[in-house]
Amino acid sequence: MSTAEHPPAETNPVDEHNWVEVQNSPEFVELRRRLRSFVFPMAGLFLVWYLLYVLLADYAHGFMSTKVLGNINVGLIFGLLQFVSTFAITTLYVRHANKNLDPAAEQIRTKLEGGHA
Repeated sequence: MSTAEHPPAETNPVDEHNWVEVQNSPEFVELRRRLRSFVFPMAGLFLVWYLLYVLLADYAHGFMSTKVLGNINVGLIFGLLQFVSTFAITTLYVRHANKNLDPAAEQIRTKLEGGHA
């Protein structure tokens, strides 16, 4: 099929919706609230945790260089915990999405498609 050819136009019930109305619907507003109630606090906590690490690394050399075991010091542990916290946040988000976001999004999609999911 060349770029000039187009498949026959099919009527898609999703194309017929006014998307502003969909965004303002109570279901979509609730979905957005659920997303934001997780994302914003979690992003804030992670940002504080990351900035704490950076500030300690810059201004608390003595504390961060405290040996814990062999050549492993507090700074190295805090640095590795940055990775651990990233994976933990990802896991928490996936659980939150599976439980609170995906069912609501699926319900909205089904309603938009006229029950033809």
